[in-house]
Amino acid sequence: MKNIILTNEEIEHKIKRIAFQIYETFVDDKSIILAGIALNGFLIAEKIATILNEISTLDVVLCKVEINKKNVFETVTTSIDKELYSNKGVVLVDDVLNSGTTLMYCVKHFLEVPVTKLKTTVLVDRNHKKFPVKVDFKGISLSTSSNEHVTIVFENDTCFAYLE
Repeated sequence: MKNIILTNEEIEHKIKRIAFQIYETFVDDKSIILAGIALNGFLIAEKIATILNEISTLDVVLCKVEINKKNVFETVTTSIDKELYSNKGVVLVDDVLNSGTTLMYCVKHFLEVPVTKLKTTVLVDRNHKKFPVKVDFKGISLSTSSNEHVTIVFENDTCFAYLE
C-alpha cells in the first residue's frame, strides 16, 4: 500500500523554501558547493541550484557525491576535485534521512579538506537515526515505524514521495 506523503507541488514548495534558507545562511559568501548524494539527492540539488540562481548572486557549483549505501566504508567520490570545495561553504543534499549512515560518511568525506561551512539538507527526515546526525534544512519530519519505507520518485518533469 503506497500512501502519497508529498505531491509534486508540495515538493517544489519545500525545495524553494530550502533554497531561501540556504541563501540566508550563505548570504555573505560569493559561492557555495551543492553536493547531492547520487541519485535522488543530486536531482534535488539541481532543483535547489536552479532556484538559487534565480534568487541570489551566489556562484553555485553542483557536485555529485557517489557512495555505496550498502557498504559505506568504500571510498566516497565526488564529481569535482577536492580543491574546488576547499575553503568553501558546502551543502550536502540527500532525499531521505533514514538512519543517518549515508549522511555521516559523506560528511566525513567533506571534512577531509578545510571547508568554511558544512550544512546538510534532506527532503524527508524520518527520525530513525543510528548516528548523531542533524539536518540543517529539511522539507518535512516524518515519524514512521522502522518497517515503513519512504521513496522519492522522479518521473519526467514531476516528482512525488510515498510511504509504504
